[in-house]
Amino acid sequence: MRPLRYSINVTLDGCCHHEAGLPPDDESMAYWTAQMQRADALLYGRVTYQMMESAWRKPETGPWPEWMSEADIPFAEAIDRAKKYVVSSTLPAVDWNSELVSGDLGEAVRRLKQEPGEGLWVGGVTLPVALADLGLIDEYEFVVHPIIAGHGPTLLAGLRDRIALELIDRHEFRSGATVMRYRPVRG
Repeated sequence: MRPLRYSINVTLDGCCHHEAGLPPDDESMAYWTAQMQRADALLYGRVTYQMMESAWRKPETGPWPEWMSEADIPFAEAIDRAKKYVVSSTLPAVDWNSELVSGDLGEAVRRLKQEPGEGLWVGGVTLPVALADLGLIDEYEFVVHPIIAGHGPTLLAGLRDRIALELIDRHEFRSGATVMRYRPVRG
């Protein structure tokens, strides 16, 4: 069974808005590129899917946008070609190497986890709460930025029950951001 990993950038006060943390640098982009390359597939809710598509989908004609740095392009290429599953009851269809997830969320994600492979990655704010409530997340990866945002959506807001975690890995970036990887303590 392949694991489901929740990965997200978060500030010290728990804000997980995509613009609240440190701006990406070469080191963090290399890290996220490696994560994308390890993923068998990405699992997104509608909002995260549309946000990621608008930023990272390769233009049908021409080069990558001018705003991208050389460090951004490997990440953009990795996420552009990744298989994506989109949980949405409002989107009639998706493309960008994507497939809609329909029916019971728990059953659908359990089926995806049963497939062979390295793992599934989930991002975003709302969908991970539902998956955590169902006990489906096998690993939590928080890139903690040394910033206090003071506003914005917070990490796993609305979670029904507390989840005990054990630290399994830690990595510090030169920027001061720290990757903290946790596994739920089962039983």
